[in-house]
Amino acid sequence: MGWYDRKVRCVRDLSCGDTRIFLELEVRRVDCRRCGKVKREQLAFLADNALYTKRFAYFVGRRCRGATIKDVAQELALDWHTVKTLDLQYMEAQLKRAGTPGPQVIGVDELAIRKGHTYRIVVSDLVRGRPIWFGGEDRSEASMSQFYDWLGKRKSSRIRLAVMDMWKPFRLATNVHAPQAAILFDKFHVMRHLGEALDHVRKSEYARLQGRGRRYIKGQKYTLLSRKENLTLEGKKALQTLLAANKRMFSRRASASCGAMNARDGHDASSRTGARASSGSGSSLTRNSRQ
Repeated sequence: MGWYDRKVRCVRDLSCGDTRIFLELEVRRVDCRRCGKVKREQLAFLADNALYTKRFAYFVGRRCRGATIKDVAQELALDWHTVKTLDLQYMEAQLKRAGTPGPQVIGVDELAIRKGHTYRIVVSDLVRGRPIWFGGEDRSEASMSQFYDWLGKRKSSRIRLAVMDMWKPFRLATNVHAPQAAILFDKFHVMRHLGEALDHVRKSEYARLQGRGRRYIKGQKYTLLSRKENLTLEGKKALQTLLAANKRMFSRRASASCGAMNARDGHDASSRTGARASSGSGSSLTRNSRQ
């Protein structure tokens, strides 16, 4: 293997106080006998962007943990896109060090990345309290399956609980790839459906009744949908009068109350499950993947 050419390059290194430090070094290009192409020699202390050292790129990534890219770029006299690139390289290196996680309790949600219903899926380890996967093309079953493919069959089989909203594709993908996992729906979505059902009954009863019979229902939408302990004394009296006058509303209100209790009990159960898993993992808990 012989030389092709060489040139002197200035490489940014860690600053000394308020003085920026640049290393002046000779970089050679060589003829590769194996492929016949001209290639630049690899220097172990340079980052993927050869204009910066690895320790400087690491410093930029660490600074981005506590400041915006714009602030870091101004502080270090760098271009915004350069800081963004170095930060991404830093995060990729930290993820490689952390390896593929093995969660036992996961939380699944979607995130809108721009207008026009463009979504990505975020999966979090609820025991360790950190996101572990972000991806997919949308919020479909195929996109959710990408997470389980990335996690692998062995680690997917260890998932005991999956917390999610009532989006069907998330549930179907979990049933296929982690059938042993219990599924816990987000209590806020459960309560929304109960509230919508109760309001539907209120509207149908208002349409069914005539004349003076409507006076118990008119203007009582939020009285019905509110938690009883949050009602004023006047609201509690109005609710008691309404439920006593209309048995259909009473039965739906009782069902909604039971649903609320079950949703709270399910949330408490998931919290206890996470606490048990956390206590069982002991010293296996690691720091944030970006540390």
